[in-house]
Amino acid sequence: MEDKDLKKLVYDKYSQIAVRNEKSTCCCSGADKTEVYNIQTGDYSDLKGYEQEADLGLGCGVPTKFAGLKPGDTVVDLGSGAGNDCFVARAEVGESGTVIGVDFSEAMIDKARNNAAKRSYSNVEFRQGDIEEMPVNGNSVDVVISNCVLNLLPSKDKIFHEIFRVLKPGGHFCISDVVTIGTMPETLRGAAEMYVGCIAGAIPKNEYMDKILDAGFVSLDVVKETPIEIPDEILSEYLTAEETEQFKRGGSPVFSVTVVGTKSECGCKSGCCS
Repeated sequence: MEDKDLKKLVYDKYSQIAVRNEKSTCCCSGADKTEVYNIQTGDYSDLKGYEQEADLGLGCGVPTKFAGLKPGDTVVDLGSGAGNDCFVARAEVGESGTVIGVDFSEAMIDKARNNAAKRSYSNVEFRQGDIEEMPVNGNSVDVVISNCVLNLLPSKDKIFHEIFRVLKPGGHFCISDVVTIGTMPETLRGAAEMYVGCIAGAIPKNEYMDKILDAGFVSLDVVKETPIEIPDEILSEYLTAEETEQFKRGGSPVFSVTVVGTKSECGCKSGCCS
């Protein structure tokens, strides 16, 4: 499947979730199916600013817990969905800060804007756009956050370069995402509908980190790493019984990671100021 077709698949599925106007039990479902399966979500319920109505259960971590947000910060949330992480970020940056959510699904943007309007949030805005070409000015953002989105899209290197572009010198990102460690059966990786489920689009952890450094970031740190257990009912759709047992014996090759990366204080690519 070509990149443009994969992006359309993701667009269609997440637009359907927004239109249903209810919390999903997870982010994993086929392009032509209504079933969804719980892969992994983070618990936001104890965080200030959490709005249950904006939580669609589509994440694989809680990046706002580790983002080091401060009052007055300008924050961009990539793949902002119904606004969950944006509203939690707003509670951290306060009235003096600004939060911008970017999502390419028009239905999600409408839902997020409605959620913000209900709460009269004047310093949270939502922009429709492709995070591979963000509708955000360069060197204008203190912190970029994202929750289980980059793994869905094919051009992760483009996205990290875009994150570098929009961050101010000394700014940083905090992203929760899905990566692989070890071997992923090709039958799982190649299944288009698993792409929407956050798994088939995952790349090896070391490759993921290399893409961050290649984009110019001077440091990165994995602040949380958790194995994701794939339910048997999903495995059985793509693997034989023997393959499923072998897969499970080897331990999960799929992990949720939360990564923090920093742009140099001079704003240039890594190593050029030394």
